[in-house]
Amino acid sequence: MSVIAVGVDAGSRFTRVVVFGNGRVLAESSVLSGFDHNAAAAAAMRAALAKAGAGEREVRHVAATGAGRGLVSFADSTVTEVGADARGTLYLIPAVRTVVDVGAEEGRVLKCNGRGRIIDFALNEKCAAGAGSFIESMARALEVDVEGIGPLSLRSARTIPMNARCAVFAESEVISLIHVGTPREDIARAVHDAIADRVISLVRRVGLEKELALVGGLARNVGFVRAMEDGLGIKVLVPEEPEYVTALGAALVAAGRAGGE
Repeated sequence: MSVIAVGVDAGSRFTRVVVFGNGRVLAESSVLSGFDHNAAAAAAMRAALAKAGAGEREVRHVAATGAGRGLVSFADSTVTEVGADARGTLYLIPAVRTVVDVGAEEGRVLKCNGRGRIIDFALNEKCAAGAGSFIESMARALEVDVEGIGPLSLRSARTIPMNARCAVFAESEVISLIHVGTPREDIARAVHDAIADRVISLVRRVGLEKELALVGGLARNVGFVRAMEDGLGIKVLVPEEPEYVTALGAALVAAGRAGGE
């Protein structure tokens, strides 16, 4: 077997691992981060290596990224989330020049060239209204599960405004809309439009350059994808497993540093 490299994305909610070797992804694994990022990363790597049929001694390099990257004690190096996003996305979709990554606690937008070099990037200032946790809290207010709120929003035929500047105020607004009998699908659409508006403001800050890809956990939400496409007026691209793109980017960096890419 050729050089085996591991990418660890130690996120605030989930820790994801990608094992890369033989010029391809060999395995993936995801666990809840919990209070111990190092333990979560170790558990996720063991699970991914088991799926790949490889042992820890065969790993040549481990690169960590994500909010908890500095806490992964067995990592040989680190890479920024922005750098990992660019590397992983361009590996999957080479034509992409703008990447939007929205996870549980943070959203970010980056613009890069064809070699993956970062030209500019912007973050959502650590506000819940620009991250996946906003969708989760709104789903609770609507008494629907997180997986169902996206499809629910697609049933709406009209738009209503919502204040996305603060998740607390937005939740109060949702409750008020429920009390006046606003259909749940219309509220669900407003929720997705609100978070998309905030993320699109980041896209405009860095400057949109086609093609644009959505990665991160929220990219699986069809309501968010629709809201982004409506707001930007373009078709956006979503990789098959968007939540693993950052870990994949870290694995590619690890492979390069180990001399195996």
